[in-house]
Amino acid sequence: MGSKKVMRLVMFSSFAILAFGGINYLLMGLLQFDLFAEIFGGVDAIASRVFYAIFGISAVTLLAIVIYKAFFGKQQRKATPKSAAKSA
Repeated sequence: MGSKKVMRLVMFSSFAILAFGGINYLLMGLLQFDLFAEIFGGVDAIASRVFYAIFGISAVTLLAIVIYKAFFGKQQRKATPKSAAKSA
């Protein structure tokens, strides 16, 4: 598998996980209902805590990818006028 395919898989997986986490937090904010806590037996249950950790890891992963692409990704060089290039 190429590195671009792996990066796309990581980005897609992280995005999908964050979408589920976002829906869960939306339910918590609007209805005071924690879907994952209900499914896995409460906020303190090991399974719930694992899912919350996965949401956090996905958020950090996507944040790192966005920062990398914004600051260190392929940047286009600005075109310099011919007169400025000749005098330098």
